[in-house]
Amino acid sequence: MLVVRDGGEWIALVGIALATKPGSKLRVKSERADGSVEQFEITVARKTYASQHLKVPPGQVELSPEDLARYERERAHLAGVIKTFTEEPPSSLAMVQPTPGVRSSSFGLRRYFNGQARNPHNGMDIAAPEGTPVVAAGAGRVIDVGDYFFSGRTIIMDHGAGMLSLYSHLSEVDTSLATDVVAGAPIAKVGATGRVTGPHLHFTVYLNTVAVDPALFLPA
Repeated sequence: MLVVRDGGEWIALVGIALATKPGSKLRVKSERADGSVEQFEITVARKTYASQHLKVPPGQVELSPEDLARYERERAHLAGVIKTFTEEPPSSLAMVQPTPGVRSSSFGLRRYFNGQARNPHNGMDIAAPEGTPVVAAGAGRVIDVGDYFFSGRTIIMDHGAGMLSLYSHLSEVDTSLATDVVAGAPIAKVGATGRVTGPHLHFTVYLNTVAVDPALFLPA
């Protein structure tokens, strides 16, 4: 759980997976400095998300054995990266939009590729021309740089206390693994690598391995 102090208050942020059923009860336990413990119960409310139908090359929907094996290797690797947790919390919960452009696909969007349903969209797409600079949404450390079957050239940053950000479909990567980056520093350029229909940036924010809506941390 990400716990930060904001002014005179403590704020706890909990990532709730999109697959969590409405009506589910989540229990959060708070332990104070004096040793006292307080429990809170959160009821997950229903939220309706939009849907989108896309046409892509058949080989990117029904994978060959070689591509499927590659995807499974990459999925296992990324699952490990997403579990990264460092004790120091982020200096701020406010993020900057990583590239200028229209937010073209929202968090939670249900996508259908060639008529086949896929997992809901776990981030935000920002439409921008190829080569548009991409900056770090917040201060942090680069913990993964790769070129993956679905997400193409990708960067993952650790902002602390289980808060991560991911930038994918990049045409160029302008940073390197284990680099400390300040908020707003250039790290890449928008591209169309991986499974895409055109140039854009896919941007995801994770809290303790769960993808959450990036719009919560960006200016309106």
